[in-house]
Amino acid sequence: MSPSQESVLSDYEADTSQTSKLIRKFKETPFVPIGMAGFAAVVGYGLYKLKHRGDMKMSLHLIHMRVAAQGFAVGALTCGVLYSMVRDYMEKPKE
Repeated sequence: MSPSQESVLSDYEADTSQTSKLIRKFKETPFVPIGMAGFAAVVGYGLYKLKHRGDMKMSLHLIHMRVAAQGFAVGALTCGVLYSMVRDYMEKPKE
């Protein structure tokens, strides 16, 4: 291994706690944790509303909850990809 590869690996191994990984991920791609939080919020709200769903069947309520949670997560990831594309290709690179 070259010295540059060893320094990269040692930096990565030093940063192994879950909190530090999440903070690093949030700095690199901020829409991933936002999508995770939105997914959790939609699921939490759906479970809260499960008690007051009226005459709707439980399976139908769960399908609606799943689609809403997946839609939020996919939407956040799509925004993140578009953000990174704009940042990398549309803005002038810093030299």
